[in-house]
This record gives sequence, C-alpha cells and structure tokens, in this order.
Amino acid sequence: MSYIEDVTASPDWAAIAGAAHHDPHSVLGAHPDTDSLGRTTTTIRARRPLAESVEAVFDDGSRLALAHVAHGIWEGRHDGPPVPYKIATVYAGGDELVAADPYRHLSALGEIDLHLIGEGRHERLWDVLGARPLSLDGDDGVDFAVWAPNAKAVRVVGDFNSWNGEGHAMRSMGSSGVWELFVPDVPIGARYKYEILAADGRWLLKADPMAQAAEVPPATASVVTQGSYTWGDGAWLTRRAATHAVAQPMSVYEVHLGSWRGGLGYREAAEPLIEHVRATGFTHVEFMPLAEHPFGGSWGYQVTGYYAPTSRYGSPDDLRYLIDRLHQAGIGVIMDWVPGHFPKDEFALARFDGQALYEHPDPRRGEHQDWGTLIFDYGRNEVRNFLVANALYWMSEFHVDGLRVDAVASMLYLDYSRNDGEWEPNIHGGRENLEAIRFLQEVNATAYKAHKGIVMIAEESTAFPGVTAPTNRAGLGFGFKWNMGWMNDSLVYMKRDPIHRSHHEGEITFSFVYGFGENYLLPISHDEVVHGKGSLISRMPGDHAHKLANVRAFLGYMWGHPGKKLLFMGQEFGQIGEWSVDRDLDWWLLDQPAHRQLQELVGAINGVYRTQPPLWERDNDSSSFTRLGGPTWDPSVVAFERRDSHGGRLVSITNFAGATHTGFRLALPVEGVWQEVLNTDAAEFGGSGAGNYGVVTAHPETDDGAAIAKLTLPGLSTIWLRYQPEPHVPTASRG
Repeated sequence: MSYIEDVTASPDWAAIAGAAHHDPHSVLGAHPDTDSLGRTTTTIRARRPLAESVEAVFDDGSRLALAHVAHGIWEGRHDGPPVPYKIATVYAGGDELVAADPYRHLSALGEIDLHLIGEGRHERLWDVLGARPLSLDGDDGVDFAVWAPNAKAVRVVGDFNSWNGEGHAMRSMGSSGVWELFVPDVPIGARYKYEILAADGRWLLKADPMAQAAEVPPATASVVTQGSYTWGDGAWLTRRAATHAVAQPMSVYEVHLGSWRGGLGYREAAEPLIEHVRATGFTHVEFMPLAEHPFGGSWGYQVTGYYAPTSRYGSPDDLRYLIDRLHQAGIGVIMDWVPGHFPKDEFALARFDGQALYEHPDPRRGEHQDWGTLIFDYGRNEVRNFLVANALYWMSEFHVDGLRVDAVASMLYLDYSRNDGEWEPNIHGGRENLEAIRFLQEVNATAYKAHKGIVMIAEESTAFPGVTAPTNRAGLGFGFKWNMGWMNDSLVYMKRDPIHRSHHEGEITFSFVYGFGENYLLPISHDEVVHGKGSLISRMPGDHAHKLANVRAFLGYMWGHPGKKLLFMGQEFGQIGEWSVDRDLDWWLLDQPAHRQLQELVGAINGVYRTQPPLWERDNDSSSFTRLGGPTWDPSVVAFERRDSHGGRLVSITNFAGATHTGFRLALPVEGVWQEVLNTDAAEFGGSGAGNYGVVTAHPETDDGAAIAKLTLPGLSTIWLRYQPEPHVPTASRG
C-alpha cells in the first residue's frame, strides 16, 4: 500500500483537510523521506479545496505539479531534501495565485520556552506567545502562538484569510498546551482572532490573550503590531535605579486619561500634561488602567487585553512617547494594574478554550459575585506566569516606574464579599487565599529584582499583616500600601462643621497610632469622588469660601502627615462637580481667582515638600515623628514634628477650627528660630493673609526649659515651620 493510500484511509485525513486536527504539519508541508534505493526525496502536500491545479514553485523557477489526493489535499514528490517553495494555485475561471506555505516551516518556539511556560517561569512571555512579526526560513510573516490546553483544534483567522481559518490550522506543541503557526506575508496592522474547537464540539472565536494591540472598542479583534519607538529616557532610568522610593518624595497625580482633557490621544496629551504636572509640582503621574477594556464606563478596571494598551488613545508606540516625554521632564509614571479579576465577555479570557482556564474552576473561588467578574486561578502555573510576565511587560516595554495593584484585599481572602457557605476554606481551614498570596509575593519579588527603583503599590483596605514587609520575612513584598483608614477617617472628620470637630479629634489623629506599621501612601483617589460622594471640595462644610479654606487646610495637613501622597485629578483646583468618565474636568474654574489660587497652593505645597527631607525621608520611621501639644491645648489644633536623618526639623500645625487663634502658645521641640515655609491661609492662595511674618522664635518660658512659641493660627489653615539653626534675618510678611 502506498503512503498516499495509507493517509487516505486514516480518519485523521479528513480532520486535517477540515482544519480540525491537532497537528496539521504532520501531513501538510514538506516531508523528507527515502526511496527504495536510499535516496532522499521530499513529499509536498498542500490544502487547496476546489482548485483546478496546484504546483510547488521553487526559488530557481522550477515547478512541481501536485496531484489531488482527497478532501482538497494535493501532493507531489521531488528528489532531494526540502528546499524553499511557494504554492501556485489556479481556481476555475481565475488567475494563478502564488502564496507562501505556512506548513513548510518548523516551529519558531524553542523547547526551553515551552518548558518555562509549563513551569510558569517565562519572564518574557510576550516574546514567545501572541502575534510576533519575524522572518523564518526566508519568509516574512507573523508567528501566532496561544495557550489553549483543552482545545481539540485551533485556527487563526483574520484580514489575511478573509476570516476563514480553514487554511491556517495551528499545531499543538504537546503537553505545553500551546498552539503555534507561522503565517507568511501577514502585515503589521492585520486584525486577527483564534477559532478554538472546544471539547464539546463548539467553535469559539477569541481575541488573543497575549495581543499587544487591539481594535478600537467596541470592535474586539486583536491587531498585529511591532514597536519601533526609540527611547530617550536613559538618564531617568539610571537615576531611578540608584534610588529607593521609600526614602524619596512622592506625590502622585492620579489621571483618567480620557476625561482629563477630552479628545487627546497619548501623543497629544504629553505636553499639556507635563505642563500641568510641572505647575502643580507632583513627582509622579498615575494612570488609571490603560490596558484594553471593552466598556469605557468600567474606567479600565475590567480588562480584556492585558498586554494591549487601549487603542482609544493611539498605538503602543504613542503610549511609549507619552511615558518617555514624562520621564524626560522628570516625572515618574505609575499604572493601575488589575490582576484581581476579569470580565466575562465571550470574546476574551472567560472559558477561553471551552473550559475554565484563566479563571478558577470552582465558582466559590473563581467568581466575584458583586462585580460580575471572574477570578484568576492563581495556583495554576501558566496563569500565574501570564500575570507575572504582564507586570514585567509594562516595565520592560513601556518603562513604567511602578504598578498600583487594584483590589488586593479581594485577592487575599477566600470569603471576600461572601456569606457563610459561599466560600471554601484553605487547606489549613483559614480564610486566606494562599495561592493568591504566593502570586503577589512572586510578582513583587520578581519585579523588584528585574527593574531597580520601581514601586509596587497595594490598594489594600484590611489589616492584613506585612503588606510592605519583604517576601523573605513572609511579607507580601509591596513597596507601599494605600492608607485607606487614614482616608476614610480624615474625610469623615473634614465633612463635620468646624464647631463640632473638637469632639472628634480621634478621627483626624488615629492614623498616628498605626501609621508606621507599613510603608503608607495617603490616597484621595477617584473612588472618593464618584457614586454620589461628590468632589473633595463639595464635601467640605460652609459656604464656598469656607469650603476652599477647608480644602487648603486639609491638603497642608495631608502633605505634612507621614506617608506618600496621591490626589485625583481636579481636586488640585477645586473641581466642584462629581467626576464622570464621560466629560472633561471643569477647567473653566481656573478662570476664577479662588480656584486658580488653590491650584497655585498645591504647586507651592509640592514645591516645599520636595525640598524638605523631614517630610519624606523617614516616612516609615516612628522615631522621626512627634505629636506636639501644650501648653495651650485645643483639640481642633493638630501639631506634630517631622525629622530627617541629618538634623532637619519641620513642624506642621493645622487649625481645623473656624476661628483664628492669636498668641497661641505651643511648645516647639527646640528653642530658636523657626521659619514659616507654608501658610495655606496666605493671601496669595486666597486666604485672609494672617500669619507669623515669616518667622517664629521659641523661647524657654518654664522651669523645665520647654521652648514656647507664640503663634498666629488662622482659622481653617495649616502652617509649616522649618527649624533654622543658623542665624536668620527676618523677612517681610507675605500677608
């Protein structure tokens, strides 16, 4: 029996012809053999249904006619080993079509890559999975590779094959669960998806989980892309690698790019954003999620394309340009990252190959009931690898300086937002999600090792121990944790009428008790200005002037408080309306002097903050902080000292009452001259102009030697006093 007769009789022959076989390369393409005399020959097979004639065309111009065998499969044999060729096809009434043959190529994936994928240790996963433009065996094209271990067959479809994948069936790469096919002549910009044959016989149409670009929503196809951007931020990265963020100033401006200024893409936003951030003095910009997401109303927190910057604002290289320009301007970039859950959209990750794959198969661990989303299976090697590599991808390919990890609390606890009976304990009978904990430890340790000077920031709202402790001490390994307790308590306090605040002093000072247990970041984020909460200024009591004064006092207090800072866009100039993703900020408010002066105050606060190491060098060191009080005591006055490691001292005093205190006697840490470096009630910031004429002198007045200063504390204001051990020449009042 001939080989042709043998394969014709095989039940797999029809499956290969129908593009539903796990290994089409076993039949299609070029296959070396030996004849009865021991000479090398090569059999070429191609799938060309309905063709009238098919030939193999070699580089020297010679041709080999192929004969139809069965099911649209054509075959021919030539002497010698395999050599490059193309397939020439003639259909009824048509011209000859000459095309490269994807099945003549060996796999572009190496055994080491497949081994690392299986082990969950491939730190550059994006280099081997997804759609990679490359040259292979003399052909230019795209190598497609996707992880779908439960699939019976996988095909790639797209613009290049009229969305008919029967001619582009992929091969299974064995136990790795990866499917791969090199398709010649696919151009950059081509749209594509995968057709996946599930175990139950359904064909599923899925976007590429590893796609590095996607169509503009609501379209959902993946897009072949190849970066060509030349970076210019080498000096920034060198400086970053030599610093430790915990001991540096950090004030973060949180931005939703689409509603910051509507209509601006990545490139168009660069210069106005830089100008604004420079004017307001922030050290970093934090972008709400920029990974691809189908529904803009999710603000980016329901991700379908973890490796694809959203195409709403431009190409991946356009985003690189924005980040590069920010770095060249001395501004760091943090991105929101969402490894805690993903949406159920049928075109994306949900039941990717017909079964639970990226999500945990047990709905008690694999589904967020409140959010209507799915939870990753953190215990599966390939899923954990997908996420760890994704964090590294944003740092490697887009030079981001850190990730703010969303909804960490939801990842840590198996009973998060679940009632009794709706969750399953861990192997020790506890409520902690041990697999998620190990994942967070791995991603943090790996990111810090691979990219010096970056920051990993946890949005974590519980008392889970060791969020910012090193992983080698059983911590989660984050660099910072959002101080949600401070945020909630202080906003409740600030909402109170000043006349009642003296009875609730604990709300504004309780954070001093626990504020050094982690490396904290103080957030006034987007979550605090939506869902009926109003903006920061709208929460303040009193008329408009008093609201502004409250905001000024609060920001001065916040920037003096231990911990790094984050402020959501619009709050720096007193955005009145609640934030909406569907409209721009109320920039017209800057035409009003009081709002323009508030923004100028933010610039001044950040300017002083950045030059005063006591305010940031030892944020996590309780010995650098002392609460001050007496001999005059007023529960509406909150005063404390911050110290750096070189003898620098700065005192922050906030009068949360509505009335001005004159002659207020306060014991300062040392006698001598203290310079007033900030007064939120200064006339230049829209205040009354009351103050201390630039300097305060503390004198011993009691037997115990306490250094007492007599201060003017304007109502609803914060003042900062910097100790000056050197001789000082008094300056004129700013009043």
